Amino acid sequence: MTAPQRRATIYMDTELHRALRFKAAETDRSISDLVNEAVRLSLAEDLEDLAIVRERAGEPDLSFEAVVNDLKRRGKLQPPG
Repeated sequence: MTAPQRRATIYMDTELHRALRFKAAETDRSISDLVNEAVRLSLAEDLEDLAIVRERAGEPDLSFEAVVNDLKRRGKLQPPG
């Protein structure tokens, strides 16, 4: 049984639409299938990012200045000049 579907209207750049049409024809898939897959992948990546943020929530915050000073101290970053 397939999942229920909803119709949506989207607007995209002409060149992007053309490339999508070519890919659909080349892969024998519909534009809808390709767009759905791309959106699913993007949302899955967002979920992974949120999970990492939750995992690291207890870690201390480091200022940019502290990181730069540490890199200089360890010889990983040379002062300009």
